[in-house]
Amino acid sequence: MDYQRIMKVARGEIKAELVLKQAKIINVYSGEIEVGDIAIENGTIVGVGSYHGEIEHDINHKFVAPGFIDGHVHIESSMLTPPGFSKIVVPKGTTTVIADPHEIANVCGTKGIEFMLESSEHIPLNVYMMIPSCVPATKDENNGATISVDDIASFMNHPRVIGLGEVMDYPSVIYGEADIHHKIELMREKKIDGHAPDIMGNDLNAYIAAGVQTDHECSISESMIERIKRGMYVHLREGSQTRNTRALLKGLNKDNINRVLFCTDDKHPFDIKEEGHINFNVNLAIESGIAPIDAIKMATLNAANCYGLNHLGGIAPNKQADLIVFSDLYHIEPETVYYKGKIVAKDDKPLFEATTKIPKAVINTVHLDDQLSFDLYLDSSEVRVIGLIHNNITTHELIRKVKVENKKFVYDENIDILKLAVVERHRHTGNIGIGLVEGFGLKNGALAMTIAHDSHNLIIVGSSDKDMSIAAKMIQEIQGGIVLVQDGKVTESLELEVGGIMTAHSEVIVQETLLRMKRKIQKMGLNPDVDDPFISLAFLALPVIPKLKLTDRGLFDVDLFKIVPIEINKKVKN
Repeated sequence: MDYQRIMKVARGEIKAELVLKQAKIINVYSGEIEVGDIAIENGTIVGVGSYHGEIEHDINHKFVAPGFIDGHVHIESSMLTPPGFSKIVVPKGTTTVIADPHEIANVCGTKGIEFMLESSEHIPLNVYMMIPSCVPATKDENNGATISVDDIASFMNHPRVIGLGEVMDYPSVIYGEADIHHKIELMREKKIDGHAPDIMGNDLNAYIAAGVQTDHECSISESMIERIKRGMYVHLREGSQTRNTRALLKGLNKDNINRVLFCTDDKHPFDIKEEGHINFNVNLAIESGIAPIDAIKMATLNAANCYGLNHLGGIAPNKQADLIVFSDLYHIEPETVYYKGKIVAKDDKPLFEATTKIPKAVINTVHLDDQLSFDLYLDSSEVRVIGLIHNNITTHELIRKVKVENKKFVYDENIDILKLAVVERHRHTGNIGIGLVEGFGLKNGALAMTIAHDSHNLIIVGSSDKDMSIAAKMIQEIQGGIVLVQDGKVTESLELEVGGIMTAHSEVIVQETLLRMKRKIQKMGLNPDVDDPFISLAFLALPVIPKLKLTDRGLFDVDLFKIVPIEINKKVKN
């Protein structure tokens, strides 16, 4: 590095490689807007003030802010590999993500993590990784791989690995189980992400005492405030299904706002296209009365401070030149995006190509029996039913009476209760968990996916066993993805060949297919309260989010943290 040249540029003695002229600079340190130039050398900001450059871009008094940071995201939930993901989020102004690859890790183990690191190496997006802590999420399901303490240790020295992924098995943490505490202890010098829905009081104290430093599962402001008081950073999440930002903004004030950042967690590509990415969170905050510079600070400096990314998050000397240019301070739509001082997106379009090679280790991951039975045998008509909650991935436990004939559940088109199945697809065990769900609203068909958090077994919701079977066979044929069946025929399918959860196909193809499929599902009677049928279905298999979920081993009560019988007053067989 030519230090003398850099110092001369910073002092204004010689021209910089690039200068952005006449910019309204968002200063997230002082909370003001400065008018001036930004001098950039070797992809790094060297000065803010009055400068001349070999190349000059006249910003023409538009606003310039630091690139936005997503504080917690599962790239796999976009159904795109990291290169495809970058092409849809960078034009929205996101230049950095803190990614937790526990989705692909649950399918392919360390090979999946290696794929995510390698495929995110040469794209115009800073991708930092949190190594998954809970693979599998619980012991009451079958997944494709296990991530051990030794596996975590093998990634510790990677330059883009900055911490331990969300510690979802919070009961094991709180009650002092050795395995999870060994993982936390190993990563204690790095950042440790949390996942603590509904934990309050002394249980929260215990969770934090273990070393957990963040949480993205708050849905009410009281939970957020308590976590901040106990020293945590809190993510305000706005994904496709879980939308907590508005509710949590009510608890912000000038004293606690520095402990808050934004995340998407899980957001589908058509929602990113239509709404935006982190800029959508920022705009929600501004609409809710947060000062624009404070909202921008939450998306930039706060996130950088949380994760120790000292070279990011602001417009100042020695900061990486990741910048967004926009015209309206009260509704931010990036017009130009810079990554390391180079224009990488303009007018909502990427200006770069990004592809990846798919290794054999992350394909051909679906292994099902040729014939699957979805019979649900019942001795009683009084059963536990999973109840959906609007705009959330938590569920209710409902007690309902259903139609039973010949000791089998029978679908009643007059009642919105559908059969739900989770089929183990990694190890060919033949395990099938059968349950019931209320509030989905699908009629005359079935929806099947190999996206089923976090073990990513095959999950199917349907009104008939025949349609569910047809969907399963198609899933086997395409080796993972999403399949929609109506009246005995496959009407739509999306191949997700990478672990059954991602594809290397064009982001445009994925966006268009999902949108077309969603519209067909809506015509099939989808409950209007279900904003995203894919995410709603995928999270019905996650046994670390209250209250009732379904795994390949059966109905799971998250509060009790154990398998429970679907019939009331019946014990689970050991």
